[in-house]
Amino acid sequence: MDDDGDFPSISQIIRDLAARESVSIGEIVEVFGTRAFGALLFFFALPNLLPLPPGSSTILGAPLLLLAPQVALGVAAPWLPRAVDDRRLAGADLSRAFGRLLPWIERFEKISRPRMAPLFSPWGERVIGVLCAALAFVLILPIPLGNLLPALTIGVFGFSLFQRDGLFAVAGYVLAGFSGFLLYLAADVVIGGVRLLLNWLSGA
Repeated sequence: MDDDGDFPSISQIIRDLAARESVSIGEIVEVFGTRAFGALLFFFALPNLLPLPPGSSTILGAPLLLLAPQVALGVAAPWLPRAVDDRRLAGADLSRAFGRLLPWIERFEKISRPRMAPLFSPWGERVIGVLCAALAFVLILPIPLGNLLPALTIGVFGFSLFQRDGLFAVAGYVLAGFSGFLLYLAADVVIGGVRLLLNWLSGA
């Protein structure tokens, strides 16, 4: 955690990145510095809340599957394969992805502050990492509208890690519980449907 009070806000960093012609994932990690894990979880999760072309959630979810387990393991700094690290994103694409989200991010930044520090103890961060890893796996599955709540939850957790704001971490836990409940209901419906189909086929 960088304690420098002059550290730029996440919204300002995103605006600066979007103003570039292009930027690599490695450069994004470097810009976010010691707060990279939270910022990157936020960065890759939030665009999934917007209408995106089919398959986009899988592309955006892949870095989350690499980063969230590192948080769970207590890794000090993010590691990404060279193929991911060197991947470049156009500034115009970042502007389109975050354009509608930035005003909301800035509103939340105004009410956010470091608090409830015990939630960000080493074990607290690892629990967040485990939950984000599980949600990232759900995020890449081809479930219609199934990426919205996991993406929001990961984004809230990432924001809480970046801001060191326990109130947002608590919100993340609530959303994670709700996500788990909805997934349980969905799985129950799917299993029930499969059983009905098998019974129908066996009786045919």
